[in-house]
Amino acid sequence: SNPGTEVLDFEKFAAVAKGAGLPFIVDNTFPTPCLCRPFDFGADIVVHSSTKYIDGHAVALGGVIVDSGRFDWTNGKFPELTEPDPSYHGLSYTKTFGKMAYLVKARAQLIRDMGAIMAPMNAWLACNSEEEAKQQIYTSLERLGTDYVDFYLLHAIQDNNWKVYEDWHLWEYMEELKEKGLVKHWGFSFHATPELLEETLTKHPGAEFVQLQINYADMENPAVQSRACYEVARKHGKPVVVMEPIKGGTLANPPTPVENVFKAADPNASNASWAVRYVATLDDVMVVLSGMSTLEQMEDNLSYMKDFHPMEKAELEVIGKAQKALDSIDQIKCTACHYCMPGCPMNIPIPDFFEDMNWHKIYGKTERAKGSYANDAKKAGAKASDCIACGQCEGACPQKLPIISLLEEVAATLED
Repeated sequence: SNPGTEVLDFEKFAAVAKGAGLPFIVDNTFPTPCLCRPFDFGADIVVHSSTKYIDGHAVALGGVIVDSGRFDWTNGKFPELTEPDPSYHGLSYTKTFGKMAYLVKARAQLIRDMGAIMAPMNAWLACNSEEEAKQQIYTSLERLGTDYVDFYLLHAIQDNNWKVYEDWHLWEYMEELKEKGLVKHWGFSFHATPELLEETLTKHPGAEFVQLQINYADMENPAVQSRACYEVARKHGKPVVVMEPIKGGTLANPPTPVENVFKAADPNASNASWAVRYVATLDDVMVVLSGMSTLEQMEDNLSYMKDFHPMEKAELEVIGKAQKALDSIDQIKCTACHYCMPGCPMNIPIPDFFEDMNWHKIYGKTERAKGSYANDAKKAGAKASDCIACGQCEGACPQKLPIISLLEEVAATLED
């Protein structure tokens, strides 16, 4: 067993479970199917943490449930599988799905209620080869129970993975899927520079839409460059799907100076409505994605989007005032030009650390800032406190920022 490495007498425990009318479930993470096959020794269900050996890395949480199909769920001990499920129109899992009852309930109901479903990023992290990447569409179609997908995206194109999509020929593969009718429209979500977006759309004009992070706070943000990326997409005639219109919920509760601007203009409009309506007003925006976690948030979204009217000139002027109010808040005005980086003897990712610090300064999101800082420091192998005050960075900075003292502030605020 994991982590004690003790060998369990499967057959003995299987017999006990069978006598009690219970399924015998084995966690086979440690030995993996290569070394141990629990079904051969009486197990009914086998589970794995895929994070370790199956995926071959430890960068994404994941799990696998394998059902042998041998256990009798109709023995009277599992009414949640045999009795009608009101959330699925009175469906009985055992009557409808037979041996698949347990797995269908786990995937259809428990994943729905608990949220334990693989996110696109985790699917990407768990994908280690071109073959696995190309299989994902077929896995999705099987799970969706459909013959095609209307809109399909290549996920999270950015500087550090763009070459993978090229090397695995995934752009050409999307064209093949469309020709086969498995995908009606395809595009990609993008998290990098306008220069890379320009190169991507020039090289792969078949993409039909682009998903971009756009919100009023990031239009001129040098770390995101929303406006520049948006203009590149428009130049190539690509409709835009907007993600993060409320910046991960941050703009639903913006800094006080920003909120005051909105309340002065319309005391009854929610902060979120200003953010969503702004991006929905932009030309060539086809869809705005808005995550909601409460019924009240959904009702608010519906109140202004079910009969959507683009913002008028006066409302866009309010957005401009809000952007100015946001810009006036104390922050590190780094443009992320990276001129400070090449000569840093400690390899400190200065622009990344300043972006992290601004989450604290502008939005008061200190814990988020600390988490992002910890990730950036781990990736770079350097912390703000590693600065030796050589001054090279300050000499190279076009903005003439006092980088040494700012790194001291970052270290004092974000390092534990």
